[in-house]
Amino acid sequence: MADTSTRQPSMLQALLPIGLLVILLAFSVYIYGSDSSYGANQIALVICAAVALLVGLRNGQTWKELEQGVVDGISIALGAILILLMVGSLIGAWILAGTVPTMIYYGLQILSPEYFYVATCAICALVALSIGSSWTTAGTVGIGLIGVSQGLGLSMEITAGAIISGAYFGDKMSPLSDTTNLAPAVTGTDLFTHIRHMVWTTAPALAIALVIFTIIGLNADSEQQVLVLQDTLNLLDNNFNISLWTLIPLVVVFVMAFKKIPAVATILVGSLLGGIFAIILQGDVIKTFVNKPEMHVALVYLEGVWTSLFSGFTVSTGNEVYDDLLSRGGMASMLNTLFLIITAMSFGAAMEVTGLLHKLIKTVIGLAKSTGALIGSVLATCIGMNFITADQYISIVLPGRMYKAEFKRRGLDAKNLSRTLEDSATITSPLIPWNTCGAYMAATLGVATGAYWIYCFFNLLTPIVSFIYALLNFKITPIEGDEIDG
Repeated sequence: MADTSTRQPSMLQALLPIGLLVILLAFSVYIYGSDSSYGANQIALVICAAVALLVGLRNGQTWKELEQGVVDGISIALGAILILLMVGSLIGAWILAGTVPTMIYYGLQILSPEYFYVATCAICALVALSIGSSWTTAGTVGIGLIGVSQGLGLSMEITAGAIISGAYFGDKMSPLSDTTNLAPAVTGTDLFTHIRHMVWTTAPALAIALVIFTIIGLNADSEQQVLVLQDTLNLLDNNFNISLWTLIPLVVVFVMAFKKIPAVATILVGSLLGGIFAIILQGDVIKTFVNKPEMHVALVYLEGVWTSLFSGFTVSTGNEVYDDLLSRGGMASMLNTLFLIITAMSFGAAMEVTGLLHKLIKTVIGLAKSTGALIGSVLATCIGMNFITADQYISIVLPGRMYKAEFKRRGLDAKNLSRTLEDSATITSPLIPWNTCGAYMAATLGVATGAYWIYCFFNLLTPIVSFIYALLNFKITPIEGDEIDG
């Protein structure tokens, strides 16, 4: 927020960086297509951040103040950046250890192709509900399920949509989730009151999503799936030591996540365990991967594990689908994603430190006259914050603070606001390529955000259900406590 001694920004100034960003991103996609997130979008974000800072200078702010605001804004994402780097290492180490291949191998035999998408959504929902983390769910079970979908000859894009739909339902409804605790904390609502109130919007959205995934799965090409399935099983069996022992790192990560041990530490332990189990169980795989027969075997093992952590695992069998499936991971694979996150957070920080973000939100609040319009404006604001600030936590905290007094003034219980924050800020964050969540999911699952977002049915439906409730004045609770059913 700009210093009070400076001139307050105008609405035109607030819209200038936003409008320019829309134009530049449109040109980026038009010129570079699916490769726009590999540099072009980042440049667009940097340019628009610079425009916002110029507006701040024009209004009397100092460069030192603006620069510090951007640095502080980027620092918010450092936790996500560390997690991304650890997940890159985990993927490489777990493939080398046979953990991911074993998950794929058994998953191919257990999961029916016809019901794979709906089962994927349900599995991820249950896992995320138990551990309270959509990111950990996608980075562990999600990686295996993506591999299973390739092995079955199914769509990776739809699978990613099912993983994210289930993971975000479980994350949103789990009392162990950070966002589920953050939203009621910001608004002054009891945690379990908040969760019970969310059932009304999340349950219908998930039910519809499960029906859609079931219909899609029943219309898949089963004959092609059988051929791809057997080929993949043979390749996995021939190239890895498939064993339940390889799943121990997965179990350890789940236990640590359930005990709420910090994500960075949890994933780091999982990565190192993957390296240890690779040495114990996949000696031949490491030797083939390193391909230095003249080197002492101990050094070969060390180089294999070390390389998998920073550069990922690669395999070349002549089968393109199989090679793409398992040539992944390493910290280096996350560098472009970090580039995107840092530039996006710079833009969001520039908008906030110059007061442009505050101007936009205050204007939106002033336009909302009815209860339906007020809740609709919260939904729109949070989604907009996900686009502008690239961070779901800011998209919860900032609108939560801004709208809290207005909800109280209108006699609306704070749990309506906390539910709406989660129905929009939490749920839509993985649908935006430069948001930390969207960038994480794309990098972890190996599917571009622009390719999977249309299949995240739960994430797309939840804000719609929430808005319909607002328009009908259904399950909107006044401060007195009695719900108003339309």
